[in-house]
Parts: sequence; structure tokens; C-alpha cells
Amino acid sequence: MSFLDHLEDLRWHLIRICAGVMIVATLAFTFSRFIFDDIIFFPLNMNFPTYEFLCQAGQFVGVTTSFCNDEIPMMIQSRTMAGQFSADIWTAILAGFIISFPYTIYQLWKFVSPGLHENERKHSRGFIIICSLLFFLGALFGYYIITPLSINFLANYSISKVVENQIDISSYIGLVRSSVLASGLIFELPIVIYFLTKIGLVTPEILRKYRKFALVIVLILSAVITPPDIASQVIVAIPILILYQVSIYISKLVVKNQKIATQEIRK
Repeated sequence: MSFLDHLEDLRWHLIRICAGVMIVATLAFTFSRFIFDDIIFFPLNMNFPTYEFLCQAGQFVGVTTSFCNDEIPMMIQSRTMAGQFSADIWTAILAGFIISFPYTIYQLWKFVSPGLHENERKHSRGFIIICSLLFFLGALFGYYIITPLSINFLANYSISKVVENQIDISSYIGLVRSSVLASGLIFELPIVIYFLTKIGLVTPEILRKYRKFALVIVLILSAVITPPDIASQVIVAIPILILYQVSIYISKLVVKNQKIATQEIRK
């Protein structure tokens, strides 16, 4: 195939991806009441599982926390005429992207796979499942950990009793959206390291050498996507560091398989 033929092929894969997202987004739009009441706004309810767990943990160690409060001290409001409609549309699109993520990965894989060798395609059959699983785990981590920690901290943070937390709906949904998507993409780190190792840009030695720098970057990243308290940053940093260690193992495995393949070719 020529370069223009590859571009044409890529264009059709992107069209299929957009079509898949829009179909799921349309279905999500019909269930918008459920999505908002039972998912988006659920972290505003003190019965949210994360709050109950952290409240019980605080009581166990004898520490009084805001996770045991009766309610979140904030009110969601819409300050523009099209505020609620826009929130509904963009939330449906977000839901469409998240739910159709396996299909998106499948289409990208269909575009890339013809350029791989037969043994590479055979050993990468679980790519779509693993990539989707990591993304969904990250999205759940963002929803059940980062989102409630951020909401609880920011809602209870006060500079004066004169100021009331009347939060615009776009700001609230933006926090939930960034927490879920950022976590989902961060959990794709092992997949990224796999491909970087395949093309020779990363090696296990490099990952081990810069482990200390990676720790600093992870802590900075945790501080960006979580409230500025130590407990939240540690909670977020732990799974990212685990993913980094897993990435080192994956990189080591890729290099090992490449050496074995090279030896077999020489024989």
C-alpha cells in the first residue's frame, strides 16, 4: 500500500471509531437521568462506598474525619441557559468514549496489525483485552478513589464562613471527567512501555536507572490530579508505582523474547 492508501485506511478506521462512540453516546443520552443521579452525582452522597470505608477506617484508628459527615457542604447549580443541556451532551459523549473504548482499541489494532509479523500478531491477541481491562481499572480507580477524595477535600475546604460552595455543573463534571479519564490513561502505562521497548526506545536498564526520577514524577502527578493532602497523594501514587514496576517486568520480557528470536534467526 502507498502512503495515501494508508491514510485512506486510517481515515476509515477513525470514522468507524467516531461512529461507535456516537452510537453508544446516543444510547447513553437516553439514560441520562440514571447516569447523572446514580453515577455522576453519587459521590455527593455520603453513602458512597469510599466515604463509608474511609469513615470506618478513621473510626478504627480513632481519627475524626470529614468522611463521617452527614452531607457534602456544596450545592450544584447551572448558571447558563444551556448549562444543563451542554452537560448532558458532553457527558453522553464521555460515556460513549469510555464504553466503546474496546472497539476503539480494536479499530486501531486493525490498522496496525497488517504491519506486524505473524508471530507478533499471534503473541498479541490478548492486546485488546489487556488494554481495555487496564483502562477500565483506571477509570474505576479514578471514580471510586480520586473523585470522592477530591470532592470531599474541596467541598470541606473553607477560607471563611462567608463563602458558600455553590459549584457550577460544568466545574463539577469537569472534575469527575478529568479524574476518570486521567486515571484510565495512566493505567495504560504498561502498554506504552511495551511498545516503546519493542521499537528500542526503552530498556529495563533505563527504567531501573531512572526509577528515582519516576518516583518524583509520580508524586508530582499525584499532587496534580488529587487534593493537596499527603494521604490522597500516597493513595494515588501506590498503584502508579506498582504499574511502573509491572512495566519494568514487561520491558524485560520483551527484550528477552527479542533476544530469543534473534538467536533463532541466526541458527
